[in-house]
Amino acid sequence: MASPSLRISTLLILSATLAFLATSSFADNVLYSGYELYGGESLSYGNYILIMQTDCSLVLYDFGRAVWSSKTYNKGFSCTLRLQSDGNLVIYDGHKRAIWATNTGRKQPGHYVLVLQPDRNVVIYGGAIWGSGSNAVGTAPVIISGNSTHEPAVVAGDGITMVNGK
Repeated sequence: MASPSLRISTLLILSATLAFLATSSFADNVLYSGYELYGGESLSYGNYILIMQTDCSLVLYDFGRAVWSSKTYNKGFSCTLRLQSDGNLVIYDGHKRAIWATNTGRKQPGHYVLVLQPDRNVVIYGGAIWGSGSNAVGTAPVIISGNSTHEPAVVAGDGITMVNGK
C-alpha cells in the first residue's frame, strides 16, 4: 500500500496535469460545429467580445464599443446561436425559427469552427467560408495556407489572406 505522502504527491501531479489539459484544450474564442451560444453567452479574445445577447442580437464589441451586429435586435425571444455541421452559423428564436444566418451551409456535413481572431475578425473555418469583415485596422495579417496534402498553417496578421498551396 502506498504511503500517504506518495498518494498526496500523486494526487497533486494528477490535479496539475488535468488543470493544464483543461486550460490548453479549450479556448474562449472558439465555437465548434454542433455547439451553441445562449443569450448572455460569449466568445472573447483580449478586449474583443462576441456575445449572443438576450435581445437576440449577435454583437461584436471592441473595448465595449459595438463594431459589428447581426441586426436582429428583438426579432425573437430565447435566441441561440448555433454553428451547424454544414458550416452555417444561425440564430434561432425560441420557436426554433432561423432569424439570421451566414448562409454558408455546405452540401456535405463536416467539422467547422467559428473563431474570434486576435485581429478582431470573426471567421468560420473548415476552409474560410465567412468573415465579419471587422478586423481592426493596423493589425498584422492572418494568413491561412495549405494544400490538399498539408494541414493549414495560421500566421498572425491584419485581415485574412487565403494562400493556395498548389
